[in-house]
Amino acid sequence: QVQLVQSGGGLVQAGGSLRLSCAASGYFFSINAMGWYRQAPGKQRELVATITSGGSTNYADSVKGRITISRDNAKNTVYLQMNSLKPEDTAVYYCNADVRTVTTNRYTGYWGQGTQVTVSS
Repeated sequence: QVQLVQSGGGLVQAGGSLRLSCAASGYFFSINAMGWYRQAPGKQRELVATITSGGSTNYADSVKGRITISRDNAKNTVYLQMNSLKPEDTAVYYCNADVRTVTTNRYTGYWGQGTQVTVSS
């Protein structure tokens, strides 16, 4: 069984910073890409950023220059450092990871439990 456990998030004023963490645990061989997505009320879930096992990153245009994704492969953890936050960044943030599980020996996508980020104006 694989679990992604998120931490961080909360309420911050516009212009402030927050850091999200997501740690994978359980029985698996390896993790390929990891990423962060978000879903605002009444909107579809959207990509925020992804990072490969080798460290290559990809960002949504709306967060470029303000948000940084990173990972610690030794800890099976992905981070999202969010700076210069705007009210439109308010959403539930979800981490995602492609995990090669012991049971299937295939990569399967897993999601974290979600964490609320609220940016006040």
